[in-house]
Amino acid sequence: MQRKAYVPGVAALLAALLAGCTGGSEGGATADDSNPGQPGVATETVEPGKYRTLPEPCGVVGDKTLDALLPGIEEITDEEQREKAYAGEPTLAYDTDRKVGCRWKVESAEATDHLFVDFERVVSYDGAVSDDSEAEQLFAQQVEAADLPEPVVSDSGSAASDSPSGSSSLSAGAGESTDAGPSVEPPTGAGGTPSSSASASSSTGASPDETPAEVQPRLLDDLGDEAFVDDEPGNSGPTATRRTVTVAFRTSNVMVTIEYAEQSATLGVVPDSEEMQDKARKLASQLADSLSG
Repeated sequence: MQRKAYVPGVAALLAALLAGCTGGSEGGATADDSNPGQPGVATETVEPGKYRTLPEPCGVVGDKTLDALLPGIEEITDEEQREKAYAGEPTLAYDTDRKVGCRWKVESAEATDHLFVDFERVVSYDGAVSDDSEAEQLFAQQVEAADLPEPVVSDSGSAASDSPSGSSSLSAGAGESTDAGPSVEPPTGAGGTPSSSASASSSTGASPDETPAEVQPRLLDDLGDEAFVDDEPGNSGPTATRRTVTVAFRTSNVMVTIEYAEQSATLGVVPDSEEMQDKARKLASQLADSLSG
């Protein structure tokens, strides 16, 4: 009786297995190549992303670059503390092949500077979507979240600079390069007068809410596959003393974000927008080159 009861069960199991192995569409696709969501339908294989690993974030920024971004670092007299400042502090990472970052903070007599560098390697878990396409979608969400202002194109047709001045090094360099294209100007107020025409910097003494066209938040076309720069004072009014510049770019399936912030020690003096953007964009160019290499 036990044997009679056992044999039909084995037969049923074999029948189920054979049905799974032979089942498929009329086109002949097998289960091994089938889409998990649609049994028997073949899934087109997409190419994996260019990058399989990420750099060591605290080691990818050189000492000379940190000297330029964090001027107070050279003022640290204690050798051990200075080495610690150069080393940076890695952010908590559970998978260093997927997301890594590093932070630096240095105080000086004039200001306190903060630098944050973040790398994220995007991997698609959808067999029909490539890693690059997934990264492109995620970067589009990052651009949307930045809420960049709509540029106003002037009728003059003159070109505004959209490239960091000097060489790819953060040390002082030669003249600035410009992009061919119309200049971008801030919105105008009543009577056609510019409502944001002066730099929010200590050199001009203008309101921190005012930003000239060449340094307003915008998309960049000279960095990675796509990029943008954001620039915001940390607070408003006559006592504003902080500025944060963000440069983000995507290269294939890796997204890189740089946040460079400075808190002035002088009440009412906002750090210079153009200078901070120039330093952050040069660092971004260096990181893009290191990824390409």
